[in-house]
Amino acid sequence: MSQEIAVIGSPDFTTGFRLAGVRKFANVADDEKDDRLDDAVRETLDDEEVGIVVMHDDDLSHLSRAVRNDVETSVEPVLVTLGGGTGSGNLREQIKRAIGIDLMED
Repeated sequence: MSQEIAVIGSPDFTTGFRLAGVRKFANVADDEKDDRLDDAVRETLDDEEVGIVVMHDDDLSHLSRAVRNDVETSVEPVLVTLGGGTGSGNLREQIKRAIGIDLMED
C-alpha cells in the first residue's frame, strides 16, 4: 500500500508541505510549467511509494490532455487539488475516488 504524499507545483506552493514533513516533491517554476509539469506529474504517478499527489488547482490547466486525463482518473495515487476556488463538489469527488465510497450520500 502506498503511503507517501507527494506535492507538485511552484516552490512557493511546495515549501509549506515540505516544512510539514512531505518528503516527495517536484518544484516547477511558474515560467516552466508548460514545459516541465507533464514530466513531473508522470514521474510522480509512476512512483509506487506515492499514494496521494497534491497540486494547485490552477496547475491542471498547464497539463496536456493525456496527462490531465491520467491524473483525473487515477485511483492510486489519487490527486488532490487545492486552491483556485475548488468547490465542495470537487472535494467530494476526490474523497470518493480516494476511499471508494461516498460519505455524503443524500
